[in-house]
Amino acid sequence: MTMKSFETGSGWADRVKVPIVITIYFWIIKILATTVGETAADFLSVNLHLGLANTTWLMSGLLVIVLGTQLTVRRYIPWLYWAAVVFVSIVGTLITDNLTDQLNVPLEASTAVFAVALAAAFLLWHASEKTLSIHSIFTPRREVFYWVAILLTFALGTAGGDLVAERFDWGYALSALIFGMAILLVVVAYYSLRADAVLAFWIAYILTRPFGASCGDWLAKPADFGGLGLGTVATSTVFLAAIFGLVVYLTKTSKDVLLTIPSTKE
Repeated sequence: MTMKSFETGSGWADRVKVPIVITIYFWIIKILATTVGETAADFLSVNLHLGLANTTWLMSGLLVIVLGTQLTVRRYIPWLYWAAVVFVSIVGTLITDNLTDQLNVPLEASTAVFAVALAAAFLLWHASEKTLSIHSIFTPRREVFYWVAILLTFALGTAGGDLVAERFDWGYALSALIFGMAILLVVVAYYSLRADAVLAFWIAYILTRPFGASCGDWLAKPADFGGLGLGTVATSTVFLAAIFGLVVYLTKTSKDVLLTIPSTKE
C-alpha cells in the first residue's frame, strides 16, 4: 500500500517526522519490527531469565530514551524512527503480557479495552488536529498523538493475536493466515475500491501487529506449542538483521522521503 506525498525540499516535507512515502519497505520493516517485539520480549523475559517485570522496566526505560530523542529531533531520521518503532513494539507486547500473566486479565477484556482506548485516541487526535494522516506529523502535539496511537495498536494487536491463536486455540500458522488475508482485503479495498487512504493505512497498521506476532511465534515456539522451533534467539537475530539492512537501504536511497513526480510539458 503506497500513499502519495510531495517531494522534500518544500519546507513542509522536511518537517515531517515520519516516513513521507509509504512503500512496500515500510510494511516489511513494520512486520519485522512487530515480530521482533514478540520474540525479543520472550527472549529477555524467559531465555535471559529477567522475568516479565524486569524486562518491562528495562524496555520501558530504553523506550523513554529512544522516543524522547525521536521527539526532540527536527526531521525524520530512519534509524531513530525505526528504533522507536521496535521499542514501542516490545513495550506494547509487554503491556499485554503483564495484564494477562501478572494480573490475570482475560484476553477478551484486554482486547476490548485496547480497542476502546485506540478509538478514543483517534477521536481525540482528530478533534484536536482535524486529520489522522501521517503526512501531517510535523508538530510536537501531532507526533505525541501518533506515538500514543502506535503504542495502542501494538498492545491491541498483541491481545487480539493471542486471543485468536491461544485462547481460541487456532494456532499460530492459522492465525497468521487469517490476519494476512485481512490485510490483503484492505489492500484490495484501497487499490480496487478506492477506500480512504488514511483509514486503510491505520487498519492495515493494526492488522500487521497480530500478523507479525503470529509469524514470530510460529517460527520461534517449539513444535509442541505449534511452532517450528527456531527459537527466540535465531528469530530475533535474523529479523533484526533484516530491519538493519532495510533501514540502511532507505537511508542511502531516501525512497521513503522522496517521491519523484514526473513533470509534463504541453
